[in-house]
Amino acid sequence: MKNKVQLIGRVGGEPEIKMLEDGKKIATITLATDEIYTNERGERVAQTEWHRLTGSGKVAEIIEKYVFKGKEI
Repeated sequence: MKNKVQLIGRVGGEPEIKMLEDGKKIATITLATDEIYTNERGERVAQTEWHRLTGSGKVAEIIEKYVFKGKEI
């Protein structure tokens, strides 16, 4: 069984890029996603969730080149 998730949010900090002994790269980022809704009292509520994402190989290279703090991805 597989699950597929699509997250759209803003990068919370500069990506962490690590080089492994075999020359492959690993990139880690934090992503903030927001949910905005109206509660039972009619008040607008914004809730932020943080996600830690890791990519390797070609994905890590793309993150290293194009992703930076504050960027929406």
